[in-house]
Amino acid sequence: MQVQARYREPIARGEVTVLFRRWRRCQVVAGRTYRTAAGRLEVTAVDEVDPARITRADARRAGEADADAVRASLRGEADLPTYRIAVRTAAGPDPRTVLAHDDDLDDEAVAEIDRRLDRLDRASSHGPWTEETLALIEARPATLAADLAASVGRERDPFKLDVRKLKALGLTESLRVGYRLSARGRAHRARSRRR
Repeated sequence: MQVQARYREPIARGEVTVLFRRWRRCQVVAGRTYRTAAGRLEVTAVDEVDPARITRADARRAGEADADAVRASLRGEADLPTYRIAVRTAAGPDPRTVLAHDDDLDDEAVAEIDRRLDRLDRASSHGPWTEETLALIEARPATLAADLAASVGRERDPFKLDVRKLKALGLTESLRVGYRLSARGRAHRARSRRR
């Protein structure tokens, strides 16, 4: 779920608690937590609404002056359904961050990470990539994703998607610019036989 930059701090402060979206079909589920540019957001409720019935109270909860401002901010075709999404900042640390700091890996944990990396390589439409990408991030931390991707002949966006898969395993961390291996990633690479 995309969140515009101007809403990120108000969401974090609890001032913006509602988002409005036009989608062909709903993209979120109440009760789930989503990673966004505003941090981890828990969706507490989702309702399909008639844009003409958006209230001033809704608008204020969405960080807008009035309902007309909300309607003007909606993207997409006017005939698409409009959803009112109640959100709040998710409690607790990001599980990926906790996992990334866990570098106490026994043989079984290393073997399980190896199995998952092998599975990612087998499922890839462009061939094995995990070892090359981990080695690249290890050798060139804090390097623009576009530069890393270009150095191995890949497009930036698919490359970034693959790095997110490594992050989900706790092996990499995003920096302000680029990436680095996490403590877990360094511990795994020191012990893995995949290298």
